[in-house]
Amino acid sequence: MNNVRSDVRNVAIIAHVDHGKTTVVDALLKLAGEFNVKEDQAQETVLDSNPLERERGITILAKCTSVKYKNHTINIVDTPGHADFGSEVERVLRMVDGAILMVDAVEGPMPQTRFVLRKALALGLRPIVVINKMDREHVRPSEVVDEVFNLFMELGATDEQLDFPILYASGREGWASVKMEEKGKDIAPLLDTIISHVPAPVAMPNEPLQMQVTMLDYNNFLGHVGIGRILAGKITRGQAVLLMHQNGMQTPAKAVKIEMFEGLGKKEVESAMAGDIVSIAGLEGVDVGDTLCQPEFPKPLPPLAIDEPTMSMDFMVNDSPFSGQEGKFVTSRHLKNRLEKEAQTNVGLKVEPLEGEGKFKVYGRGELHLTVLIENMRREGFELAVSSPEVIYKEENGQILEPMEYLVLDIKSEHQGAVFTLVGQRAARLENMVAEGQDRLRLEYLIPSRALIGFKNEFLTGTRGTGIMHHSFNGFYPKANLPPLRHNGVLVAKEDGVTTAYALFALENGGELFLGPGEKVYAGQIVGENSRDNDLVVNPCKAKHLSNMRSSSSDESYTLTPPRQMSLEQAVEYIAPDELVEVTPKSLRLRKKILVHHLRKRAAIAEEKMLEGEEA
Repeated sequence: MNNVRSDVRNVAIIAHVDHGKTTVVDALLKLAGEFNVKEDQAQETVLDSNPLERERGITILAKCTSVKYKNHTINIVDTPGHADFGSEVERVLRMVDGAILMVDAVEGPMPQTRFVLRKALALGLRPIVVINKMDREHVRPSEVVDEVFNLFMELGATDEQLDFPILYASGREGWASVKMEEKGKDIAPLLDTIISHVPAPVAMPNEPLQMQVTMLDYNNFLGHVGIGRILAGKITRGQAVLLMHQNGMQTPAKAVKIEMFEGLGKKEVESAMAGDIVSIAGLEGVDVGDTLCQPEFPKPLPPLAIDEPTMSMDFMVNDSPFSGQEGKFVTSRHLKNRLEKEAQTNVGLKVEPLEGEGKFKVYGRGELHLTVLIENMRREGFELAVSSPEVIYKEENGQILEPMEYLVLDIKSEHQGAVFTLVGQRAARLENMVAEGQDRLRLEYLIPSRALIGFKNEFLTGTRGTGIMHHSFNGFYPKANLPPLRHNGVLVAKEDGVTTAYALFALENGGELFLGPGEKVYAGQIVGENSRDNDLVVNPCKAKHLSNMRSSSSDESYTLTPPRQMSLEQAVEYIAPDELVEVTPKSLRLRKKILVHHLRKRAAIAEEKMLEGEEA
């Protein structure tokens, strides 16, 4: 017989990037008294504990928390809003019975809003719509509600799903209201709506144990930790269980420790039952998607359907002349272990070894997905080299397909011409154009994923920093005819040494520099961008010859243009297929894959002959 856990609600918060999910969760925790406001004022968005999340202002990893309210336990899962972390969203939505859709009161629905809502509706969830950031200027809640309703219709929502409750809120100010024109006192109306609208979990306490692992953690003392919702039965500390893997294999295990989420932490419990979201330690070999069940009743749950990767990069051991000078983990064994560990918890990621020692192909959901991993690794003390991103192609019925993105650009009308030119060079197809106010436009495109590599910087330059862009994966389409995106060659160092102002001053006339004077370089390192389309080998370390007539102290001073500084994302976007980014805890260097000039030239000739043979 089925029982309903009327005292429990399991809900996820979904939204586009930066529409206020995490801030609203903070407000809920404050209302429930889960953390002291004064103590934590310097640490807003308490759930975004990852340093990268704080710096970027986005949620990367899904997180669970819980609040007590009116004799109810409300389990809340904060999900990423960026499509690159869609695998996180996919998994956690299976743990909950309802969803809170946050939408910015000014921006309205955006590409990732569509992305996360589609997943929620497909799983049969009935979202609560919260029009957030009502404290902003130029809010337009009525229009946004209409846009949200239209989006529900477009995505095939059922009549039940279309009958969604609407709240108006300010996560930053900590209030919610059921009336558009009325400012709330606190966030309590949202909690009341969760209790009244989100279905209580259906529990089957007398059935055999069934729990699907949807998130992973690791405990240094207890080993692998599986997190998920118990769908049937009950689990007790010390109980023998069976792990049923998605590949059909089975592994016996023991529930060494059971914890439930409480506020910002966890509390250990003796047992848990169907409807609870729990963390179970001691499950050696556990993986996302595995079913936890009783050994005498082995019944696996349906496998988790995860969006397939759309982009790949080569990760390899850093073999530059500066290898091992700045990092702690530099060997192929270190790299292999770290990538395998990441693949265990990061479902959207796949790792394949390549030919040669210390080389791996890493597949991910997008450029951001992969660069976040690289940035985490460099902060942990790893040294590595990475290639330029490559999209993953598919073949269907003899036709080559490539991933396409739904791109939304919000620009000033005065930059319309520049943006049209920029996007037109990248095989984009205009789907919609909407005037927003007197001087702004919203442009919607279908564009190849590979066309977005390096696009952001050019877009911001073309709009003088005022443009806003968002994109999300839209599907696989026939491969587009896309011209080369980088038009300039690079300046490559001829020999090892230290850069001099004299040499760099001479090189400035022929391009843009990436380094300043007094920096160590090695042969094959990229030191700048050539003003022409070919690569040029240069000597940035050349010193001025002194004579009896002049001394170094009497030399005129050289005024150099500040070098171009690149972030990790910019460096990865910039490099060509024959180039790498050397990543260390302290430095980012651009280099050629083949450092020696004559060997590089020989390889280029061989490749050219091979292409000619293929064409013939």
